[in-house]
Amino acid sequence: MFSPDQENHPSKAPVKYGELIVLGYNGSLPNGDRGRRKSRFALFKRTKANGVKPSTVHIACTPQAAKAISNKDQHSISYTLSRAQTVVVEYTHDSNTDMFQIGRSTESPIDFVVTDTVPGSQSNSDTQSVQSTISRFACRIICERNPPFTARIYAAGFDSSKNIFLGEKAAKWKTSDGQMDGLTTNGVLVMHPRNGFTEDSKPGVWREISVCGNVFSLRETRSAQQRGKMVENETNQLQDGSLIDLCGATLLWRTAEGLSRTPTVKHLEALRQEINAARPQCPVGFNTLAFPSMKRKDVVDEKQPWVYLNCGHVHGYHNWGNKEERDGKDRECPMCRSVGPYVPLWLGCEAGFYVDAGPPTHAFSPCGHVCSEKTTAYWSQIPLPHGTHTFHAACPFCAHQLAGEQGYIRLIFQGPLD
Repeated sequence: MFSPDQENHPSKAPVKYGELIVLGYNGSLPNGDRGRRKSRFALFKRTKANGVKPSTVHIACTPQAAKAISNKDQHSISYTLSRAQTVVVEYTHDSNTDMFQIGRSTESPIDFVVTDTVPGSQSNSDTQSVQSTISRFACRIICERNPPFTARIYAAGFDSSKNIFLGEKAAKWKTSDGQMDGLTTNGVLVMHPRNGFTEDSKPGVWREISVCGNVFSLRETRSAQQRGKMVENETNQLQDGSLIDLCGATLLWRTAEGLSRTPTVKHLEALRQEINAARPQCPVGFNTLAFPSMKRKDVVDEKQPWVYLNCGHVHGYHNWGNKEERDGKDRECPMCRSVGPYVPLWLGCEAGFYVDAGPPTHAFSPCGHVCSEKTTAYWSQIPLPHGTHTFHAACPFCAHQLAGEQGYIRLIFQGPLD
């Protein structure tokens, strides 16, 4: 981490609070990262604090009075209770925190633009036809500017007028201490893994975060009017490996400290070269197989390894055992005769998804993304929100729902015969 005297030496690297990585992308968006729309977003300490904190509460406002308050040049949250009554909470500048906003809107208050993740999409055009369920101003993260640089998440983000509006239909209520709170339409869900983000990690419980950062059990369905039960002993503080679901995209939060223990892209490249240097062979064609470079992660290469997903035997591409009466994808493995899907293998290039620096010995099923055994074991047990009320495990590199008993397989390579 950073030394305490970092503050006094502006020439040093800026303090990094952490990074948000969108699940379902293998190192970058399909058409490349551009500006605020990318697969990975780093949160750095701002040169000038831009955080806000609640101050004056205006109760029993008429709609006109509420409008006047929200037109002031400062942040506010409006809670519409009825056509005649609105509660407006003014927010004031907080010199101790930095605020970062995430959402679908491309307006200037949004720091990180997130669009719906379509499993396995190869281009942004694949995602355009989908009606988005991600809020335009989905959530905000507030980071403390002083060590230990705690990051907290809140539902909803301030719009271009510095306002958050919770309309009549939004779930909202008065808290025991007289403050207002509420939930956004599709909600912001968070899951903190147990034992941090390490090879010993276990999935935690998904919770919903309110506009004021309180923690609740999940609603019956994603946009139900009735809120869940408040969970008193849990907080909105993000930890290494926390997952944030925005109903259409899921983000992984990695702390700067956690990332310092994570394999780098250079490390993954060294592992790729190590596998290729062992010259694995196709047991049928005896040709040498090689994982293509990370820059060519979407185009099937002639030397690309393929795998039979039922048994894990790795081959080069060939037509052996391709019987016409079988459903297109099912093939018979020449080594053990087991019948199942036959798919190309792809290296997982997004280092932030790895829980350890182990060799790439296992692949997710049915997509064929390859990474370490502990990484496949971890993600295969994480239930990710899907739609309005279902959960399933998915490959972090492409968002495909996992299949088979475990959701992953051990790869069996054949070495050179010489």
